[in-house]
Amino acid sequence: MLKIFPSILSADFSRLGEEIKLVEEANADGLHIDVMDGKFVNNISIGIPVVKSIRKCSNLFFDVHLMIEDPDKYIKNFADAGADGITFHIEATKDPFNTINLIKECNKKVGISIKPETEIPDKSILKDIDLLLIMSVNPGFGGQKYIEAVNEKIEKLLKIRYENDLHFDIQVDGGINKDNILAVAKCGADIAVVGSAIFSADDKKSAVLELKNISSL
Repeated sequence: MLKIFPSILSADFSRLGEEIKLVEEANADGLHIDVMDGKFVNNISIGIPVVKSIRKCSNLFFDVHLMIEDPDKYIKNFADAGADGITFHIEATKDPFNTINLIKECNKKVGISIKPETEIPDKSILKDIDLLLIMSVNPGFGGQKYIEAVNEKIEKLLKIRYENDLHFDIQVDGGINKDNILAVAKCGADIAVVGSAIFSADDKKSAVLELKNISSL
């Protein structure tokens, strides 16, 4: 069954703890936390203090997505702040193997993210990770439209995983809502990151439950 990770980038930050509790009560499978530095992407979002703060109010899996330059410098800090998994962009590091090892040294789940136009990494990298995040929008801002061409990339990645007996999860992030989440699931994704479709809804709990129901059809 497709797992749902609400993205707090779309949450109301004046009520962040409360909104996290709502999606947790709706049996969300994890919490996606976008970290942006204004360099790798144009936008700036939250950092280490926020992760540390919200860790106190939630038992959800914290899926920290680093959309930053030089991620190696900050991995231990986010690990110490409460991340359960740390995902970095392969476009942001010169040595992905070193970055992978740094995350492993912190005993955290290792994720790699690729932009919509970036090719799938080599199998030598895929065998060392727990998660491959395919961006289905251009990273940096919430509320964008899902890029349909990404579906083919999900299917290709699923085939690579099967043919090589690999064990990473396929995560998709960007523009996912009740109209396209079933297609994302059928293409082979394991985890859908959903922002606006949950946190812009009047009833956040019902939004999570509806997405779970649709994706299981």
